[in-house]
Amino acid sequence: MTAPGGRERATTTAPGGRERATTTAPGGREGATATAPGGRDGSRLSSVQNAARLLKEFGSGERELGVSELSRRLGLGKSTVHRLLATLTDERILEHDPARGTYRLGLVIYELGARVSVHRVLHDAATPILEALRNATKETVQIAVLDSREVVYVERLESPHTLRLFGRIGHRNSAHCTSNGKVLLAYLPEDRREALLKGWRPERRTAYTIWQCPKLREELERVRARGWATNISESEVGVASVAAPIRNARGEVIASVSVAGPVLRLDGESLRRFFCSSVVQAADAISARLGYRPGAVAGGAP
Repeated sequence: MTAPGGRERATTTAPGGRERATTTAPGGREGATATAPGGRDGSRLSSVQNAARLLKEFGSGERELGVSELSRRLGLGKSTVHRLLATLTDERILEHDPARGTYRLGLVIYELGARVSVHRVLHDAATPILEALRNATKETVQIAVLDSREVVYVERLESPHTLRLFGRIGHRNSAHCTSNGKVLLAYLPEDRREALLKGWRPERRTAYTIWQCPKLREELERVRARGWATNISESEVGVASVAAPIRNARGEVIASVSVAGPVLRLDGESLRRFFCSSVVQAADAISARLGYRPGAVAGGAP
C-alpha cells in the first residue's frame, strides 16, 4: 500500500498474528516502524524489545537455538539476529557453541534467577514479621540489601502516623549514612568491606554524617559488636532509624530490617530501648524463618 507522499508502505505479520508496518522511503530505504496494536511506541527501544523477545524463545522448550531458527520465529533478518546474539553473548547472557552453531542461556541468566529466588524467599519469610513490627512500633518498617556502596529497599510498610517518612520499594540510598547500610557494611567479610572502603569518599549529607573513612570503620566495628545500627539525622536532618541484620540458614547476613521515623519519636531512650529491641527481635525472627539457628552453623558467623 502507498503511504502519504508516495512512499510505499509494506505490511507484514509477525509471529503471534501482530501486524508490523514499515515505511519504505524513496530509493528503497526502510523508514520508521509503525506502532503495532497493543504495544510499541516511541518511548521503547526496538533493539531492547527484540533482545527480550529473543531471550523468551529459549524458554519455549529447546535449550539451544541457531540464527536461522530464531530469525524465522522472530520475523527478523538473520543479520539483526546475529548482532543481537553476539551482544548478548558478550554480556554472558547467552553462550555460543561454535561447533554446533547454536546458542543457549548463559550463567548471568541463572545468577539473576537465583537472586529473584532469594528475594522471593525473603519476602515470604519477612512479610508477617514486618507487619507485626509495624503494628508494634507504629513506624515505617523496611528491609534493605546491599548493592556496592548503596542500599536498595526491597520491602517497606508505611507508618500509620500522619507525620511519617515517604519512600518506595526499589529506592536507593548511600550505605554509610543509613542504619541499614551500616549493618550491611559491618557484616561484610573483611576483605569485601575493605575493598569498598578503599578510595571511598562518602558524601557528607548533614552535620551528623559519619563521612570520614577512619571514623566510619570505627562505627562499623561498634555496629558489629552490639548487633544493630542507628542513624540519627545522618542521611537527613530530623530522620532517625535503627536496623539489625537478617541471616540465611548458613549464618550469612543477606539483608537488614529497620524501623524509621521522625527524630522526635525515635530519639533518646525510646530509640535505645524499645525500638532497638523490637528491631533485633524482628531480625532474629526473620532469620529463624530463613533457617538460621545460632550456634548450628559451622564456624558460627559472629
